[in-house]
Amino acid sequence: VQLQASGGGLVQAGGSLRLSCAASGRTFSNYAMGWFRQAPGKEREFVAAIRWSGGSTYYADSVKGRFTISRDNAKNMVYLRMNSLKPEDTAVYYCAADYGRILSRIRTPDYNYWGQGTLVTVSS
Repeated sequence: VQLQASGGGLVQAGGSLRLSCAASGRTFSNYAMGWFRQAPGKEREFVAAIRWSGGSTYYADSVKGRFTISRDNAKNMVYLRMNSLKPEDTAVYYCAADYGRILSRIRTPDYNYWGQGTLVTVSS
């Protein structure tokens, strides 16, 4: 499985960005796809996840209502639309994938496959 994240950049507080994750290497049915982030000096934390089959979505409380995760099955792409960005959203964002991940571990940052990360910087 290969994951390629892109779309990061510098944005002012209140602005928006859309991150993309291109997935390749296999059929992603029964996979969970996640977005995590890691700010300097902090641990990697869960942002959002989506089940490839069915499309159930999950969000961290800190981004609920501002971020939207989605997928395009035909293109093997996962997206993270980020609105109303805050300086505290500044981090390197990683996409991740795992097969058959159970709900209780959907937010745990130990997925099997990771992309290289894309930097999001939100200025105040």
